[in-house]
Amino acid sequence: MMPARMLAALVAALCTALPASLTAQQFPSTPPAAAPLKPAHFPPFAETTLPNGMRLVLVESHAHPVVSLSLSLPAGNAYDPAGQEGLAAMEAGLLTKGTGTRSADQIAATIEGVGGSLAATTTDDFMTIRADVLSASAPLAFTLMADVVMHPTFPDQEIALLRKQTLSALQLELSQPASLASRFFAKTLYGQNPYGRNPLPASVRAITRTDLVAFQRARLRPTGALLVIAGDITLPAAKRLATRSFAGWTGAPAAAPPFPAPPTRAATQIVLVHRPGSVQSNIVVGNTTFRPTDPRWYAATVANRVLGGGFDNRLFRILREQKSWTYDAHSVLARPKGIGYFQAGTEVRTSATDSALTELMVQLRRMDSEPVSAAELKAAKSSLVGSFPLTIETAQQVAGAVAQAKLLGLPADYLQTYRTRLAAVTPAQLEQAADAIIRPNASLIVVVGDGAKLYDKLSKIAPVILVDAQGKPLTPADLVAKGGMLDLDLAAITAHRDSFAVMVQGRPLGYVLSSVAKTADGYTYTENTQIATALKQTTEVTLDDKMQPRHLKASGMVQGQATQTDVTVAAGHATGSVTAPTPQGMKTTTVDLQVPPGTLEDNSIQMVLPALHWTKGAHFSLSVLTANKNTVIPMTLQVTGQDSLTVPAGTFPVYQAELTGGPQPITFFVEAAPPHRVVKYAIVGTPIEVVLVK
Repeated sequence: MMPARMLAALVAALCTALPASLTAQQFPSTPPAAAPLKPAHFPPFAETTLPNGMRLVLVESHAHPVVSLSLSLPAGNAYDPAGQEGLAAMEAGLLTKGTGTRSADQIAATIEGVGGSLAATTTDDFMTIRADVLSASAPLAFTLMADVVMHPTFPDQEIALLRKQTLSALQLELSQPASLASRFFAKTLYGQNPYGRNPLPASVRAITRTDLVAFQRARLRPTGALLVIAGDITLPAAKRLATRSFAGWTGAPAAAPPFPAPPTRAATQIVLVHRPGSVQSNIVVGNTTFRPTDPRWYAATVANRVLGGGFDNRLFRILREQKSWTYDAHSVLARPKGIGYFQAGTEVRTSATDSALTELMVQLRRMDSEPVSAAELKAAKSSLVGSFPLTIETAQQVAGAVAQAKLLGLPADYLQTYRTRLAAVTPAQLEQAADAIIRPNASLIVVVGDGAKLYDKLSKIAPVILVDAQGKPLTPADLVAKGGMLDLDLAAITAHRDSFAVMVQGRPLGYVLSSVAKTADGYTYTENTQIATALKQTTEVTLDDKMQPRHLKASGMVQGQATQTDVTVAAGHATGSVTAPTPQGMKTTTVDLQVPPGTLEDNSIQMVLPALHWTKGAHFSLSVLTANKNTVIPMTLQVTGQDSLTVPAGTFPVYQAELTGGPQPITFFVEAAPPHRVVKYAIVGTPIEVVLVK
């Protein structure tokens, strides 16, 4: 490769040799005029119905030697029985994990051996099984797809593995503010409509193999199923392969009651989800819209593109570029089979939450009251029209697009005319559609953030309903940590040492050494932590004989930067300072606040756990001093299950307990029998686990 200095010299020489008239020219200041709109080429497709009632649609194209199959059934998440949310998703995850003639490994090896893929997923309305192969392997794709749909065996070991993975993913999801905002928005917007439901750990644990088998027999039936095939295959061949592969598959899915209508909303309402200590707020604003076949969809799509559907939209320009409140602001127009929804959202720092929400509502009202400029309308339509061909480039994309159009009951020429219909949207049509989908004076607003800092400010914008992250109603008084002495078995606090290994994605990358020592008038808790070269810290907490903190001292290095903590608690008052890393760099926080009686110190929570009264379903309310945030926050420790856990120190019957309310949820596994040692703990949302070694 030519050295950089030589390349620079060559460029300079060329520029010198060019005529002055050329070197003076710059890039064009305006884009070229758009070319005349041409219809997107979409291969013709044919439709037939197989003897068992399954519809088959073929989009034939011999441009490439590939075939994509997409089988969709009315068996989506909305069909989960109450209390078993997550059933359809688990069903989809297990279809490819074993049949009567093939194990999970055999299925994977067979499809991967021909360079193909086979997977099942769910949406609110449908379960879809997809297979992609080279056209020479089309018979195999049909055979495998039929086998996993008709003969799944749901092996116990695969159920256990998927349940564990699902619960782990749920832990992460429930710890993320954006996920909480989405969940509360759906639940409040749709009410009793199944679109408002989401899986919870309890509902996933309630799913049994019997439930999976029953769901398969009731909902995975050919009548009402849609098989879309795209690619290098003819209709006679596709029909022959489908008829042969799905032979013996008969019946219709069990009748499902109609979904209840979402609740109506006459005025704007704020649901504030209290997340103590959160430094940012997630804001979601929206409302229900209409069914997917509504003719206003084209104009609504353009309106959404103007407001928040791209990186040059109004919300992005104003909230990010002009106000510098956020990295992103956007809006979404969802199109399920039933009633859809419009949603606009952003994430901002806590101090800017009320300002950002106020400006967001201003922009929603602009869409509702001001005509969109000719330039904005033209840019939005050009973007949508120009990008559509990119969404139907591959056989898989074509199959997906056709399947969606058919499943939603859209017109037969929907895909062929989509671009021309978008291009034909008029200002009047856009304004009418915006009025229908954006209703700022009757919107649902969900804010996930620190309620103690947000409640009063948000109450000036609209009425506020206050809840915790689990949906439990709160009052403003609940936002203040009240303290109160815990009922502790102090005899359980004995002098001891524990050694833990820090595991990151199953690999040992550090250690935690902790010790408890009794003093003449209390206790001393010491902890030494090292994680590779990223973190090294020594912490010492001095407590009185009632486990109340007296002094917190810590020092160490985080990513090469020194940290220091020195905080004293006396007469119910904490003073001192904390120097620690933040997303904005190292920061020194001055600690000066009242500490209610009964407050624990967050570094020593692990030391206190053996003194709690552990029982099935136990619930502990904690008041916790978090020095690095100069605050006392309420936390909850909830026993969520019992299990047997094997760690390097041995195998222990344990209680699993979730500590929530802090910046990051923590899962503790505590020995079920005295002395109730902490056997393992994990920081939700990270790959870090800390396991007892001795």
